[in-house]
Amino acid sequence: MTSILEVRDLRVAYDTASGPAQAVSHVSLDVAPGEFLAIVGESGCGKSTLLFAIAQLLTYPARLTGGSILFDGVDFTSLDPETLRQSRWRDISLVMQSAMNALNPTLTIGAQLADVCRAHTDWDDRRIEQRCAEVLTMVSIDPVHLHSYPFQLSGGMRQRAMIAMALLLEPKLIIMDEPTSALDVVAQRSLMRQVETLRRQLGFAVLFVTHDMSVVSHFSDRLAVMYAGEVVELGSTREVFDHPRHPYARGLMDAFPSLLGERRPLTGIAGNPPSLVNPPRGCLFAPRCAHATDRCRSARPALVEVDAHAVRCFLVHDEVDGD
Repeated sequence: MTSILEVRDLRVAYDTASGPAQAVSHVSLDVAPGEFLAIVGESGCGKSTLLFAIAQLLTYPARLTGGSILFDGVDFTSLDPETLRQSRWRDISLVMQSAMNALNPTLTIGAQLADVCRAHTDWDDRRIEQRCAEVLTMVSIDPVHLHSYPFQLSGGMRQRAMIAMALLLEPKLIIMDEPTSALDVVAQRSLMRQVETLRRQLGFAVLFVTHDMSVVSHFSDRLAVMYAGEVVELGSTREVFDHPRHPYARGLMDAFPSLLGERRPLTGIAGNPPSLVNPPRGCLFAPRCAHATDRCRSARPALVEVDAHAVRCFLVHDEVDGD
């Protein structure tokens, strides 16, 4: 299937007093129409920076240093600010991490939804009111709350209101940056079931960043594992969960409790992420990897497709080459 989003060799750096920190390093990935692609990794690995780069919302000290972002065949990195502004919400929309910070506390939900419509369409007030009521109903919020302020809604309702805003203009891709992080487990599951139902009904694709491995396991089609700005493993969610190949991906799975199967002790990943200003010469995970060799410490592995998913690890590459 033709990809709706094609990210190629994307690089993003943050300017610091010590020099540029490479927050996203040579990332390439595709998203197909209607697909749910999740991105996981520990804090500081570049997940949110990647999303903001794709949406072209980076601000100083972050800057795009290379690569391309093709959406429906158009390179977003070459568009002027006004064209980009029109594309957001109409083609690509965003659901931010904290709805209470993303929503304006001084305006009603209806006023904020209407602002999006007026900025990107020529609809009259009647059409705008009808559409705002429609999208609230889609996310199981009574349209009476068009007249409510954000503080009058629960955390789950605020997040659903953000999703309603993202759906206003029927975009082809919705980018979600940890939308469930501030919610309890019941609200998380309710929200994600709603997103999944809407995705199947409306056909939009989802690019989803989270720390919650249970959300990833139940709802995503494919999974990208990021470490220190790089994608280290990418494949179908079930395959990555059942047979993680990269040592870091295996470490994440070992740190994730399961309600099924035998009880086992949870183990963390020893050490700390590398400096993004002065990264190690070889594999970025080598200083924390119990299986690292001299080759791992001296050369940087490429992301190579192995057994239907891509892995950035010499040990896996050598294992396959030896078969």
